[in-house]
Amino acid sequence: MAHPKRRQSKSRRNKRRSHFKIKEPLLKKCPLTNQKHLYHHAHWYEDKLYYRGKILYNKNKKDNI
Repeated sequence: MAHPKRRQSKSRRNKRRSHFKIKEPLLKKCPLTNQKHLYHHAHWYEDKLYYRGKILYNKNKKDNI
């Protein structure tokens, strides 16, 4: 295994780590409910599961798709 000959300085270490940042999640507003949710994720609103502007599941109804 390769080993460094000299210890890297703090500034060189910090330059390398400067690109690791926490990104803000991409949120989208649903056209039906006006609720913000993650892209490509279904979301609950008033006991209904929405995905891409359509209702996938309704907790109150017995006959679900």
